[in-house]
Amino acid sequence: MRRAIVVSLLALALGLLAAPLAADAQHAGKVLRIGRLSPLSASADASIFLGFRQGLHELGWVEGKHFTVESRFAEGRLDRLPELAADLVRLKVDVIVSGSTPGALAAKHATSTIPIVMVTTGDPVASGLVVSLARPGGNLTGMTALGQELTGKRLQLFKEALPSVSRVAVLSDPAYPDSGPTVKGAMAAARALGVRLRVFEIRDPAGFEEAFRGIVSDRTGGLLVSDDPLFNTHRRRIVERAIKSRLPTMCALLECVDVGGLIFYGASLPDMYRRAATYVDKILKGTKPEDLPVEQPTKFELVINLKTAKALGLTIPQAVLIRADRVVQ
Repeated sequence: MRRAIVVSLLALALGLLAAPLAADAQHAGKVLRIGRLSPLSASADASIFLGFRQGLHELGWVEGKHFTVESRFAEGRLDRLPELAADLVRLKVDVIVSGSTPGALAAKHATSTIPIVMVTTGDPVASGLVVSLARPGGNLTGMTALGQELTGKRLQLFKEALPSVSRVAVLSDPAYPDSGPTVKGAMAAARALGVRLRVFEIRDPAGFEEAFRGIVSDRTGGLLVSDDPLFNTHRRRIVERAIKSRLPTMCALLECVDVGGLIFYGASLPDMYRRAATYVDKILKGTKPEDLPVEQPTKFELVINLKTAKALGLTIPQAVLIRADRVVQ
């Protein structure tokens, strides 16, 4: 009996010692290539994709030793995504990590064999990316925030933070497929809240100045900035122009608040990319994308930039402030 116990303890100890070695062995061999397909510019994408790099690092992957990243950036031009996706396929990357609904669609159309991990705020079922969230099918899976469903909540919070606001403008890129549901949700929420909503369509950066002239002349009290890639790419320019025009902003992107936007409500894209790293980890270890259900965030954050509120001469009600997950001073 004593000998059996000793043998069992020895086996357990050897197993514990072997665990890190086995984990490291999973990364052994060739340096794997991860293709990054982004609808943004390199500078706009860096802080967002950092979550993915951190996620892989936490799982034991070392960039340069176990993997490299081949990045392609559309610079906010959605029409470039198919060409960039095809380029990654020609490079024979081991997996593609794609942002936005158009990016995921471009990757899916470019390959039916290379695994694709998407991070999108759109509806992947409605857009034809997956068969269902539980059983995505094919070579694509990943994360979605279903962001357009949050538009009504954003407008409601905006009205609670700024009760006197009766006119709100919303920026929309008609080329972005998720814009339609976002605008529809905003219109419905505006009617319920008694807010007059006006949509300003912008197809490229050249349209920003004309849109802001119209917003100012319309005596708009606030601006709703959606998560369209065009606006994400140029978020700093939009926020700076809004502050110059004395316009408070409700942002669908956390990064907008970080550059001066007033309020953000939604899921953090860097956090979603950190979760996406677990998908890539499993796929590179042999799991098929079709066996990984599409995941949705379980946490939505409210972030308020009091520094911007002060610059605009605004006072945010205490009832709203105490609900904030983070306050930028």
